[in-house]
This record gives sequence, C-alpha cells and structure tokens, in this order.
Amino acid sequence: MQAMSLTTAMSRSLGRLSRRAPPHSLLSATSTRNASRLLLSSHVPLARLFSSALPRYEAINASELQFGQPLHETHPHMVKAGEITPGITAQEYYDRRLKLCEHLPKGSVVLVEAATLKWASGSVFYPFRQDCNFLYLTGFQEDTAVAAIQKVSDHPDDVIFHMFVHAKTPPWNSGPVLARASLPEILKHATKVYADIQKPKPGTEGGKLWELLREGSHSETSTRASGKIERLSPFMDNLRMVKSKAEIANMRRAGRNAGRAITDLMRREWNFEQDIATALEYDVKRFGCTGLSFIPVIAGGKNAFDITRVWPQQGRFSTAQKDLYEALLNVQRRCVALCRESANNSLNDIHREARSGLAAELEKLGFSSAFGHIDKLFNHHVGHYVGLDVHDCASISRGIPLRAGHCVTIEPGIYVPHDSRYPAHFHGMGMRIEDSIAVDTDSAINLTAEAVKEIPDIEALRV
Repeated sequence: MQAMSLTTAMSRSLGRLSRRAPPHSLLSATSTRNASRLLLSSHVPLARLFSSALPRYEAINASELQFGQPLHETHPHMVKAGEITPGITAQEYYDRRLKLCEHLPKGSVVLVEAATLKWASGSVFYPFRQDCNFLYLTGFQEDTAVAAIQKVSDHPDDVIFHMFVHAKTPPWNSGPVLARASLPEILKHATKVYADIQKPKPGTEGGKLWELLREGSHSETSTRASGKIERLSPFMDNLRMVKSKAEIANMRRAGRNAGRAITDLMRREWNFEQDIATALEYDVKRFGCTGLSFIPVIAGGKNAFDITRVWPQQGRFSTAQKDLYEALLNVQRRCVALCRESANNSLNDIHREARSGLAAELEKLGFSSAFGHIDKLFNHHVGHYVGLDVHDCASISRGIPLRAGHCVTIEPGIYVPHDSRYPAHFHGMGMRIEDSIAVDTDSAINLTAEAVKEIPDIEALRV
C-alpha cells in the first residue's frame, strides 16, 4: 500500500492524512482558516471531471508514514509540534498565503510548482533543492508537485489552498503530477492567474505548469486561463523581502553554524584548497545545517579571489596584509552599522559610503588618487539581499530604504593588481570581508558573528 508524506498539515491538530489505495494518485490539500483537509484521490480523466461519483477515502495517522519529508509525528527531534519545517509553523505558512492574496484581486488563482528532480545519469540524481517560492508558500520539500491558491472573495480568510502531489513509487522515482483533472475546475472562474511559466526552448521540456496548460489547451477553461496569466515573482519578492522573527532566527542559526565552521578552518594549516572545501561542507553539516547554499570559492596565495573571510595561511599577517585588512575592516564595520531602519539608508547608499570610505583608507596607505581608481580596486557592489536564495528577491531594487526585517550582505573588498600606480608591497593582494545582516529598527543584527574577523582573534587561533 502506498503512503504519502505531506507536511502541509495546517495545524498541530491536523496530524492525519487521507489516503486512497490505488497507485498513480493525486493529493489535493485544501484549507481555509475554519476548515482544513488533505484529500488523496485517484487521477480522473478530464471527461470525468464533473462526474457526480465521489472517491472514497480512508485516514491514516501521520506517525505511520515510513518515508518522505519529516513530520513532528515521525521526527519529533527535528520538527517541533505545530511546525511544518524546522522553525516555521503551519500557521506561518498559512499566513504567508493570506498575505500574498491581500495584494491580488478577487477571483485570482496563484499557481506555483515544485522543483523537478535533476538526473546526472541513468538512475543517479543531483541533490534536490526546492523552488524557493513553492517552499515559502507550502513548506513541502519534495519534487513534482503543483500548488494552487484561490482568492474566493475579498474577505481576508476566504482563501482555498490546493496542492497536488503524485504518489511515490518506492524506492526512488515519482511520476508526473496528475493535477490536470482538477486544475481546469480551479481555473474555471479565475479573474487572473498568477504564475511564473516560461515557454520551453526548442528541444527541451517545459515545467509541470507549462505541461498542464499545454495538455489542457484544447479545453475552453485552459484557453481562457492562458490569456489571464501574469508574473507571480514580483509579488513573491515583495512578500519575501521582510523576514519574520522565525525566519531571522533560522538564518541566525545557519549563520552561527557556518561561522563556527569557518573559524574552525582558521585554526588549522592546510596544504590544498580542496581540503578546505571538504572540511567546510563537513563541518557545516555536522553543526546542524543541511548543506552549503552555494559552491564555495576557496583560494590561497595568487589564487585568492571573492572570499568571505580572509586569514593568513601561516597564521599571522604580514605588515602589508595587516594594513590593507585593517583598512577594509574599518569600512566594513561602518557599513554594517548603517544597516538599521532609523538610518534610512538603501544598499546603494551604503555602497557609496563603502566606496568613499575605502578610497579614504587607501590614500592613508599611499594609494595616490585612490578616489579616481576606487572602481578598479573595489569592482562589485557592497551587498545584496539574502534569504531563501543567496541573492534573494532579485526584482527588488537596491535603491529602496532598508526596513526592519530586511536581510542583506555587507561585503566590501579590495583587489590590488600588479600595477605601478599602486604601492608595490600590496600588489597581488585581494581580500573581502562579508557578513549577513538582519536589519532592525535601531540596530544591525550580525547573523554570521561567529566567523571571527578581528586580527587579534584570527591570529590567536594558531597560538
């Protein structure tokens, strides 16, 4: 008998999933504030969509599930009661969907799909990473799923949530989502459809939403819906920009774990850059994170470029290294302090402060006309938004004032080429100091403070 794990149990009291025995089945999770239900029905052809015959269901306890995403009932040591994912409750996921619908007209339908498992070769798959918007709205961390959110009326609670998940075929593979039976009915009376659907390039497969709409293109419902589609991502970026207290707490835990891992790297001597990368990934996971958010750039000597923490390979800074590093750190500290709502700064404002601050510091070190060369010595922006994505909320301008709940990176850098215009003892040096910062009303919260960056602290690690 097939079982389904679905973590969108809408409240702590909803610890049961409904299941129907036939394989190749369709899971529809539907919820409003006053009613929540998880229904698993078998796929019905379009021609039978309006049949009066209703499927039969039987309930199973979530604690009986043997595979799939962890639930509190199956993994209480990982997921607390009331949570869908560690640190984020079912209520918060519900509130996110309501918040999204506040900005949409009555009769709107939001369609968002899970990421697709990518195959390296044969039956070997790449590590799975969920689509950020899908995860933000559902908390579901498995592949091949489609969520539909209906704004029925202008009443703030009158929102219906459906999620379609294909039943597993143990041990590894999942079949395609079979939402095509119900999606036309959901779209039938839609005034607007919000989704990020791109037409696939020739010779490539489209996403599940593209496939579902294409396969239903012969139906009047799908044809009408296709003409009403607007992009979802701008609404999602605006929603995701302001992090909740729970999100910031999760980011703080991740930053603390990563910071400790990086600090541990500084304690040891390394012969190969690859060894540092391997140890970093191991320590990050050992401290409790699921993995790295991106492939790290790790380099030493003449290879050094684009790194977050810089430390001397032999444990102690040379005089030139110390001077340049201290100049960079002075600017980074000042920029971090500007990340508060009361300062009314944007990332672009802080970038201008970083440019002028670095130029002034470099002139003290003998860089003549540093203000005229600063764009060559500091050739990237001082920061970006950070969250579920490393470069989060890509459609949001860096020119908007920072507000409490925004999370950003502050990462000034100095890269000195072999050029006679600059002091010779700094040639070939490149360094960047980066922290992730949560903006508060009157202060900046350093999410990555455990990664040491003061020169005495770095050098003390090798004593």
